[in-house]
Amino acid sequence: MGYVAVKGGEAAISESIKRLRLTRLRERQIITVSSIKSCLRGLVDRVMSEASLYARDLAALAIKQAEGNPEEATFLLRAYRGTLPRKYYSRLVTTDDMAIERRISATFKDIPGGQLLGASYDYTHRLLDFSLETEEISDMEKWLEHYSKIPPAPLDSLPQKMTRVADIVRQEGLLAAKTEDNTPPQDVTRQSLSFPAQRSERLQALTRGETGAVTALGYAAIRGYGLLHPTVAELRVGNVPITIDYPLEETSDPGDALYIGRIQVTEVDSLIPSIKETAPGKKEINFCIGYGVCYGQNETKAIAMSVLDFCLENPVPGSPVHDEEFVLTHVDPVEATGFISHLKLPHYVTFQSELDSARKIRLGGAHEQL
Repeated sequence: MGYVAVKGGEAAISESIKRLRLTRLRERQIITVSSIKSCLRGLVDRVMSEASLYARDLAALAIKQAEGNPEEATFLLRAYRGTLPRKYYSRLVTTDDMAIERRISATFKDIPGGQLLGASYDYTHRLLDFSLETEEISDMEKWLEHYSKIPPAPLDSLPQKMTRVADIVRQEGLLAAKTEDNTPPQDVTRQSLSFPAQRSERLQALTRGETGAVTALGYAAIRGYGLLHPTVAELRVGNVPITIDYPLEETSDPGDALYIGRIQVTEVDSLIPSIKETAPGKKEINFCIGYGVCYGQNETKAIAMSVLDFCLENPVPGSPVHDEEFVLTHVDPVEATGFISHLKLPHYVTFQSELDSARKIRLGGAHEQL
């Protein structure tokens, strides 16, 4: 691909950047980073997931700088992430230790520990709430004061560890038993993705994927090709603890881990029916599992990720959503937006070459007609 150097545009570029700032400030309104973090929770969670950096303050700052454009905010945050030193790898995080805020299942009505609806838009009317136009700080304080008077649920009624719904299906022999896989995971932020990819690489690429792209491909897997219909065995939203090895000793005991904080994640187990022919004329239905996990409360993406996880674990010839190279190459937000955006750069040489070729062909055709 050929490009030609463009000179003399520095002044114009400088004025363009000033114009960008003017566009942001011309209404004489400023939104604070703390307001974005508090009030635009869904957007903050999305940007953190796509940038693969759990930092709410920095995600909110990127959103402000990008004027709410998620693709630009993700680009900014992932670029900043690339400047950070990698000092430690955390110990294995197990979601069995999750402090659950929301937990639902679409497979069974009654599940051990119960369905915890938590905070969700799923149960709201999708109608514009015009009262938000005139919402005041005093309204907020009054509502919070009223809510604080509602007796909280007893702590002992909310178990920290709950039986996984998938294990219930597994106990009936309808889901394959768990197998230990101690293969060291590949870090796609340190080593470029190559194909065929390990499952650890696929899961990383999917959780970093652009939310709309992951959702669209997950939807295509269900509707467009009709090869599967998943059921959400369990969706969990909650906080998981992060620990690292004790840094002052070369070898440390398991009990020497240091707790450095917790992060909110959304985790999904999806069950997909699998039909196998056990004998001529006889078929058996079992279930396979698809897995998804994302930063923050990012439920639609986590569900779609679980669908694509299953698809990539079970490739089907001729189906693009079962092709790991097709899926993983196209869901990355920075790669995709970067390539599309590069089309705005000068392509003078390549286009002139194409234009010359088109003119010669047309001229040759005209001579043949003569």
